[in-house]
Amino acid sequence: MAVAAPTLPDLPELSELPELPSLATLPKKPMPAGRPRGWYEAHNRQLKAMRLAIALLHTGVYRPEQASNRRIRATAVRIGVHSPSDTTCRAVRSLIHDAANY
Repeated sequence: MAVAAPTLPDLPELSELPELPSLATLPKKPMPAGRPRGWYEAHNRQLKAMRLAIALLHTGVYRPEQASNRRIRATAVRIGVHSPSDTTCRAVRSLIHDAANY
């Protein structure tokens, strides 16, 4: 017996969302040489997840269940980063969960 998936609420248009504050960033440093490729991929994924989690927190998303893949990807468009993978979306929710329990 098939169960219908719950419908997701419609997200507001990008023009209707509040403006994100511009945040000062630290200067970039070169990555250390000689690490395996997987290390660089994981490191860059963590950095991207952190940027997305911060942007979501600034827009009022304080609980992981509020951060659907769709909302995370819409936020990525707003802050100018490539659309995140499902793995990165899970990392974003994990960071939001950790921030809520801090």
